[in-house]
Amino acid sequence: MHLLVSTMSDRTEIPAQPFICGLDAALRVIGGKWKPLILFFLAKEPRRYGELKRCVRGVSDKMLIQHLKELEVDGVVLRTDYQEIPPRVLYELSPFGFSLADALVPLCRWGDENAEIIEKNLNAKRDS
Repeated sequence: MHLLVSTMSDRTEIPAQPFICGLDAALRVIGGKWKPLILFFLAKEPRRYGELKRCVRGVSDKMLIQHLKELEVDGVVLRTDYQEIPPRVLYELSPFGFSLADALVPLCRWGDENAEIIEKNLNAKRDS
């Protein structure tokens, strides 16, 4: 299966490589430091940009906007612009996005169950 991938900088279309496996396909959608967190918070409720920015601590405006655009192009996020002043835009998961968020639940559970070990390992790595 081939996808057409648009780069955000030049908007030219280039053919994507075929998927190696299902994990490869999923990672092409959620790849990026902030996308899983965006999915996590939008799975709870639709949010405006500012709310989402406060939830996803540490993300720059540039990266949040870029990831939201990519998730929208991938059919994961729906963007509703109410054409009001001041601007009001709402982001929410599509049904396809909810199915992806559901697939991330076991990963969230694993992170909760192993948070202490992960923190210990990260601190050891930082101290060495």
